[in-house]
Amino acid sequence: MTEQLLERLPHGRVIAVDASPAMVRLAAERLGDRADVRVADLTTLELEAPVDAVLSTATLHWIADHDALFARLRGVLRDGGRLVAQCGGAGNVVAVRDATAAVGAQAPFAQALEGFDPWTFATAEETEARLRAAGFVQARCWLEPRDVSTAGAPEEYLRTVMLGAHLQRLAPEHHDAYVTAVLARLGDFHVAHYVRLNIEAVA
Repeated sequence: MTEQLLERLPHGRVIAVDASPAMVRLAAERLGDRADVRVADLTTLELEAPVDAVLSTATLHWIADHDALFARLRGVLRDGGRLVAQCGGAGNVVAVRDATAAVGAQAPFAQALEGFDPWTFATAEETEARLRAAGFVQARCWLEPRDVSTAGAPEEYLRTVMLGAHLQRLAPEHHDAYVTAVLARLGDFHVAHYVRLNIEAVA
């Protein structure tokens, strides 16, 4: 996405941020000096000067405190600047969320995972209210159901796309058993039922 943004913005400046040092390192290697790539937490993000726009894809649902998140994003935008984002919204991957909770409550996973939920899936109404409370003068949000095929490899899809945060908390010797148990609880997992939360706001 950052590469595509750079192509659309040949005369602008792009600052790319991620909380993962490994992801930032890979992005810096791939993008070179075309983008300013930094390790940062979006809830405490500080920039040297306000920016014209913030773009985010498939990230904001990993952040627990959306009030702090939107306040900080408003803080780095100039007046009139735009926030455009898409992330998981209310009703997103319900079956997977239920399965991870059920399996995570069982031995030998419970010590690391019981009660763990890495996702914040908000409604459009909640998000619009938070944006306005954070100081955005315009806010429009809507939910968009979207089914995505697991490409005939449901176990690999779970492992690499959906369960990364859960596996990070587990000992490596429990990874395979956890993914297998979640998949067994899901049954016929050939389609992931996503609900996207689309966000457009003006500072």
